[in-house]
Amino acid sequence: MAKQIIQTDKAPAPIGPYNQAVKANGLLFVSGQVAFIPATGELETSNIQAETHQVMKNIEAVLSEAKLTFGHIVKTTIFLSDMGLFAQVNEVYGTYFSGDYPARETVAVKGLPRGVNVEISVIAVVDL
Repeated sequence: MAKQIIQTDKAPAPIGPYNQAVKANGLLFVSGQVAFIPATGELETSNIQAETHQVMKNIEAVLSEAKLTFGHIVKTTIFLSDMGLFAQVNEVYGTYFSGDYPARETVAVKGLPRGVNVEISVIAVVDL
């Protein structure tokens, strides 16, 4: 099984020993994305909706580099700093899908990288 590393400057560069995404065996595994703005390297933390939109834009950039869309996503994992943010994150998240929603789990964690409030990772199928 060959694997292909997916990398784009339209999404934040990894801040550790990992890749933005890896394509293998018909699947694309996208590393957890936080609200870094690729053009500036700054975090979008003005409010949870803006933060979530930036996370989803970063995921979209990685998917696009792999020639995929949100329609290819079959599984997501959402990490929240506080489960009280769930409804607001869920509202923004839902706007990126058109009905065939992926499987998902959402968990609250003690802390996230750089003190952000939301991190999302996804798994997508290469062929629909």
